[in-house]
Amino acid sequence: RHNKAPIQAKSDGFYNLLKDLVEKGVPIHGAGMQAHFSAGGTKHQRPPTPAMVKRQIRRIGELGLKVNMSEMDVRISKLPASADDELKSAAQTQIYQDILSAALSEP
Repeated sequence: RHNKAPIQAKSDGFYNLLKDLVEKGVPIHGAGMQAHFSAGGTKHQRPPTPAMVKRQIRRIGELGLKVNMSEMDVRISKLPASADDELKSAAQTQIYQDILSAALSEP
């Protein structure tokens, strides 16, 4: 029995699909990643850590594939209504910075 967070299960499933396609000789050259996060997510709804993003990009790259982050958004709608706009913007900015810095640090 596995107790993986949904985001990790999706990452593993995507990676395993790509690995299977490569092993079967399917002419695939790259993969696009979509990133739809919530700044107010908790538990399994939290954005991935920078280490998780780096790991996914690295292992897809190790399959010989190029990785393209084709979409990214960070919703702030689940942050407390009492939070001021400056705090919401800071949370959103930090997630963008963390994820994009991690992604861009991989070849």
